[in-house]
Amino acid sequence: MKKLFISQPMRDKTDEEIKAERAAIVAKVTERFGEVEVIDSFFESAPHGARPLWFLGKSFELLSTADCAYFAEGWKDYRGCKMEHEACVQYGIDIVGE
Repeated sequence: MKKLFISQPMRDKTDEEIKAERAAIVAKVTERFGEVEVIDSFFESAPHGARPLWFLGKSFELLSTADCAYFAEGWKDYRGCKMEHEACVQYGIDIVGE
């Protein structure tokens, strides 16, 4: 089973909006490729005051375990998502949706 990393803009979204978007992405990817193991990259229990680079570092750590990645709508407008995309390109992680 492939391990899926989801990159999505999260700024100014509620937890519910983020989770709903992730569920829709998982449904779309599963329909196309079959069952996948989703890497949980939504950090609900991040340390208070965590800076953007903390989140990016954790995301890269998780991305290193992925077989494929999906980039949610709007990813091109967010520096963290763009860096995750470039990491996929540079390290050969299959991009299954944008």
